[in-house]
Amino acid sequence: MSDELRRVVGRWHQLPLDHALSHVPAVRALVQALADRVATARGVPTTAVPDLGPAVVMDQLAVMVHDVLAADPDVDPAVLVDALAGIRRGL
Repeated sequence: MSDELRRVVGRWHQLPLDHALSHVPAVRALVQALADRVATARGVPTTAVPDLGPAVVMDQLAVMVHDVLAADPDVDPAVLVDALAGIRRGL
């Protein structure tokens, strides 16, 4: 898990800004899906993750990956790895 997260973050930091901007919606969608899963696992209402821009979206992704692993014992790490790899391949 952490290897794929490092790969996607490393690739993100290599992107030119215009290319990164075009991929922000896909990354934000994953961040929001993970945040929703964390909220559901904790029994709290879902809330929108704030859009803090392309410079911060990878930090948000990393936090949500760690949070979902901590909050949801039923999460399949392979599914998270696949989602991260999909983001990375799209970059």
